[in-house]
Amino acid sequence: MTAIAAAGARVWRVGAQVDTDQLAPGHAMKHGIEVVARHCLESVRPDFAAGVRPGDVLVAGPDFGIGSSREQAASALVHLGLAAVVAPSFSGLYFRNAFNVGLLLLTCERAEEITEGERIDFDAAAGRIVRPGGELLPTQPIPGFLLDMVAAGGLLAQLQQRSSRRTTP
Repeated sequence: MTAIAAAGARVWRVGAQVDTDQLAPGHAMKHGIEVVARHCLESVRPDFAAGVRPGDVLVAGPDFGIGSSREQAASALVHLGLAAVVAPSFSGLYFRNAFNVGLLLLTCERAEEITEGERIDFDAAAGRIVRPGGELLPTQPIPGFLLDMVAAGGLLAQLQQRSSRRTTP
């Protein structure tokens, strides 16, 4: 399993138009990411932050990540160990913030067919999700530079890796 592919990822479901305040509630923003993450999605899935495990996947309806530009909305999911978010569409700001912090987003028109608790496989480079029974759901292509960013752990980590390669004799 790599940062851009997973096998047997457990699905958590949320609806459409999940906003950044639901992902990173305003009352928690004065704290560090550990506290913000503990409150992630508490208004729509009170069981999420305590129950999610590394490698799980969040599947949502359209317009995931609408709202403010707070980076913590994506960072909270990374902190909780989420392997990816799957949705038919994402807010543009959220999309960029997610890749910048190393969170993989898979745009899948048929995301709403995926059910709570399913175990799915995905391969972002190949552009597909595989449901139990072998049903393939296509995902939109992700440019290689964004996949590289996720694999590196985000933009900052990627830049640090590049910098250390340049300074190593």
